[in-house]
Amino acid sequence: MDVHGRIREVLAETIREELAPEHQQLSTEDLIKALRQRGIIDDVMKELKFVTDGNEKERTSAPKPSTHFIDREPPVLKKTNIDPTRRYLYLQVLGGKAFLEHLQEPEPLPGQICSTFTLCLHFRNQRFRSKPVACACDPDFRDGFLLEVHKDSLGDGSKMVDATTMLSICDPVHMVLIKTDTFGETTLVASYFLEWRSVLAAENGITNVAVELLGVGTESKVSAGVLNIRLEMYPQLDKMLSPEVINTQFALERQKTAEKERLFLVYAKQWWREYLQIRPTHSTRLVKIFAQDENGVNHPVCSYIRPLRAGRLLDTPRQAARFVSVLGYERAPVIGGGGGKQEQWCTLLAFLCRNKGDCEDHANLLCSLLLGFGLEAFVCVGTKGKGVPHSWVMTLGTDGTVTFWESLTGHRYIHRPIKPDDPPLVEQPKPLYPYRTIGCVFNHQKFFGNCQPSDAVEVCVFDLHDGSKWKPMSGEAIKSVCPPGSTSSVPPFPPLCDSTIDAAIASNEIELQLRLLVSEHRKDLGLSTVWDDHLSYLLSPALAAYELERATSISAGNEEFQDAVRRAVPDGHTFKGFPIHFVYRNARRAFATCLRSPFCEEIICCTGDQVRLAVRVRVFAYPESACAVWIMFACKYRSVL
Repeated sequence: MDVHGRIREVLAETIREELAPEHQQLSTEDLIKALRQRGIIDDVMKELKFVTDGNEKERTSAPKPSTHFIDREPPVLKKTNIDPTRRYLYLQVLGGKAFLEHLQEPEPLPGQICSTFTLCLHFRNQRFRSKPVACACDPDFRDGFLLEVHKDSLGDGSKMVDATTMLSICDPVHMVLIKTDTFGETTLVASYFLEWRSVLAAENGITNVAVELLGVGTESKVSAGVLNIRLEMYPQLDKMLSPEVINTQFALERQKTAEKERLFLVYAKQWWREYLQIRPTHSTRLVKIFAQDENGVNHPVCSYIRPLRAGRLLDTPRQAARFVSVLGYERAPVIGGGGGKQEQWCTLLAFLCRNKGDCEDHANLLCSLLLGFGLEAFVCVGTKGKGVPHSWVMTLGTDGTVTFWESLTGHRYIHRPIKPDDPPLVEQPKPLYPYRTIGCVFNHQKFFGNCQPSDAVEVCVFDLHDGSKWKPMSGEAIKSVCPPGSTSSVPPFPPLCDSTIDAAIASNEIELQLRLLVSEHRKDLGLSTVWDDHLSYLLSPALAAYELERATSISAGNEEFQDAVRRAVPDGHTFKGFPIHFVYRNARRAFATCLRSPFCEEIICCTGDQVRLAVRVRVFAYPESACAVWIMFACKYRSVL
């Protein structure tokens, strides 16, 4: 179809040019020459695929990619199927400039592993990721993304959105730039909200913008680099809007948001004043009303949470807790010492793309997922041992059960308060959780400050409806600055993505690397290494049982595993096994950690008669390419007394 369309365009053009002066006849040769000049015949020849195999399946051609919107671009861009009844925004990244941190980096040699930049985008429930490009002062981004501009309601049938409707879509394109170093460690370079609606007033429906990316956290005022971006509406708009209309709309939106935020700030100050008047000691409690995102902008904490459904990627709340716990934990980086905690609550896209974050990021995500599963969940802000500030999640059952969920480990604890007024002989529950004090609890609709005489978690009563124990914030005030009631300045949540990791291949790779590392380590100690493949295979059920227990809190029977090991280890031989769990796939780093454990070191460096070694790796893939990696080292040898 599209080839015919292009040929028609060229013919029309040729006939206009050639026929105008004297109405002469054009021969077929002339037309073919015109097509060849414009390179269309070469393109068609390139596209033709000759199938020599008799296999019928391969003969059926894939759906033809549409090429209309790429005509003006270099041919390297990937072609995509387009639904002609929908409106699209075509966003191209045409290179980066002035990433000065990489000014000194030498040109990578061919085949050499180097640090890379990856750009992640989210727009109206669609997510995209660019091809990784080598870090450089002027990184060579060359990527096109086709963003569909949805119709919000299906009320207007399948009518295509027009410019005026699109002007009211205030969702920005959220762009997150991630740097991955040579060891696979990720860092967040920049997080930017692109206002795309300027294209609605651009001539030909195309506009080029240079976007200055600012750093994150402590560097949120420093430029990280510039991206050249080209925006194009497809299909082209029938009528353009005037720049004045667009600027007026932006100004109105800014004004409206600013006014709502100002009113909420006034309310929050008043609420805090009243809270302090209950007891002067309240000023030391961890009551967090606002938090800074990665760009150093303050938002009400309630706006960092909204019910999040994981589609078919997660089946149970406990599996969701397991998923959140295998995302990496890393405190926000601070430049210089002083031990102060740099606060940075990341937007969900930045947290997921980087695949690691602070305890607040984990707690916000877990709370959102539990709300999505229909539970009454809250984020708790308080401290754990030694007064370290910490966040965790709490769910309230309909029967009054209070459950704490530790988002970094996936552990769950039932909370039973100690009653200090009971007589001394009454046995009190012993708390198993690590939490010491609690200042406030909140979710996407509610916020409560703890106003009980003591803020110790163990004596805390979680009757949130009791105004003498918990001071509530007005639901209306929260709704005014948190979605769905408002256009929040915190971006909408992106959908979760399925894992791109093939668990079996990843397990094999790590296992082979570990075998090599163990053999080398033993060689250095002057020991030979004999691997027992059968014994290695027998370790699989144990690793599967460990993961099942973490994900469901139910321990599966281990009798078969024990029986199999007994049968594999002859009389007079000793068996030793050591399981360990990681959330990264770097075999060398995992091996170094294993050697620090005396039990594991004893197995890896085992000496004796008829020593046989075994290692088994099992990678469990979770959404967002997070993974739980279980490794078990084992050995059997003849006991010589």
